Amino acid sequence: MALFLGAFKAMKLKEKTTKLNMEGTWRGIRMMMPLAVFTVAFGLAFGVASLHQGLAGWEAMLLSVFVFTAPSQFAALEIWSSPLPLLALAAITMAIHTRHMLMGAALYPWLKPLPTHQQFAMVFFLTDSSWAMALGEYHRGERNLGILIGCGIAMWSAWVVGTGIGLVFGGGITEPERFGLDVIMLCFLLMIVVGGNPRAAMALPWLAAAASALMAYWWLPPYLHVMVGAITGGVVAILLPGRWFRESAL
Repeated sequence: MALFLGAFKAMKLKEKTTKLNMEGTWRGIRMMMPLAVFTVAFGLAFGVASLHQGLAGWEAMLLSVFVFTAPSQFAALEIWSSPLPLLALAAITMAIHTRHMLMGAALYPWLKPLPTHQQFAMVFFLTDSSWAMALGEYHRGERNLGILIGCGIAMWSAWVVGTGIGLVFGGGITEPERFGLDVIMLCFLLMIVVGGNPRAAMALPWLAAAASALMAYWWLPPYLHVMVGAITGGVVAILLPGRWFRESAL
């Protein structure tokens, strides 16, 4: 919390185009609340799955509070044992979240005015959906970093609350896909991408990422398809001529 308060102070009158305040943070929370409601269901499912896997309630809550990453937490449950396979857990987490390197790079121009330690504090609550929402606002001219924090806080709160509900009641939505909840995040991210005035040149990196991820999903060990798709799409985008992005727009 001290890092966030320091970030607010550091941004005062220091940067004309970038700002960080509570107004933007609350706006980010409100913007993300509709999606956060559905995130509660996923948190509930994790809480229930944790109990079935033999985790203590406090262990599951600490995972949701401090790790805050649904894919990695569910993956960890699959190999949870005593003693913990720490190297395997670290490898799976890295494979699943390689895409965050690209997400962080995309946010860097916005975060650049902050000191390094505050940049890391800003992305603690970063998720796919909060990143997509905040970056979309940035491309539309928004420069209030509170949007990024607010979106992340909304998702984190919903995830933690959902986990707590699952632990308390021990039942609920253990299979979100039965209710179509598993595609809500995908539809949301697709809406953000299409609605963000993307350039036509991005179609090629998207196709490359999708094709490589699909092949990796079929033929490689679990969770590696996320890393393969992220890296392939990023490499293709880097190799494309810069003029393609300047001249083309959907």
